[in-house]
Amino acid sequence: MPEMINPKLTLVGAGPGDPELITLKGIKALREADVVLYDALVSKELLDYVPEDVPTIYVGKRAGQHELLQEQINELIVHSAFTYGHVVRLKGGDPFVFGRGHEEMGYAQANGIEVSLVPGISSSIAVPELQHIPLTRRGVSESFWVLTGTTRKGEVSKDIELAAQSEATAIILMGVHKIAQIAAVYQQFGRGQLPVAIIQNGTMPNERMVIGEIDTITNLVERDKIKAPAIIVIGEVVREHPAAKLSEIVRVEIAA
Repeated sequence: MPEMINPKLTLVGAGPGDPELITLKGIKALREADVVLYDALVSKELLDYVPEDVPTIYVGKRAGQHELLQEQINELIVHSAFTYGHVVRLKGGDPFVFGRGHEEMGYAQANGIEVSLVPGISSSIAVPELQHIPLTRRGVSESFWVLTGTTRKGEVSKDIELAAQSEATAIILMGVHKIAQIAAVYQQFGRGQLPVAIIQNGTMPNERMVIGEIDTITNLVERDKIKAPAIIVIGEVVREHPAAKLSEIVRVEIAA
């Protein structure tokens, strides 16, 4: 008699890149998977936790490079659940922070699939922290915003204009290719001297970073060829970085 298939989806946050930053619960889910669907920014080392006879399927998406459309990923999750059983959807960072995890969860539930979630460490918090940049600090910043640099229409998020008028720290994901436009928004509000850090490949051995100001950051990004994936941190807390200097533009590069 054939084995009964019990369709199930577990969304797992893989963390910001460093494979050691996944949670124990995430590792347990990988070990119990019947199939794993993983994204572009997920460390391949995490697949070592998956049993050898379990298929792993790459469904990664990066800026301008989509292996599969989101609708196709949703359908693949459902198909895999009814074909294999327990689907582990391994997503970079946290599944619910610009990860479209809630969409995937809802689609699976609408098709009668049991769903669970394992949160992950978001790069929006971990990457600045590991550079010793606090997101909040008494007397400097009372709050922080996490924003997308680009909306689904390819435009700069209008929330950046609100953030530019705040004293809060702004952490902008998926925005390095829009840095000139983002800087222009801050300049409109006279914030040209506000410090900025942009961290590429955060938590990874090939991590690189530039620190400057709103008025100079676009040139620094072009000069040092900073590319996605990168996180933008804007706010006075950037001055807390050990290498930052108040009187001049600072360039910091971390050797691979």
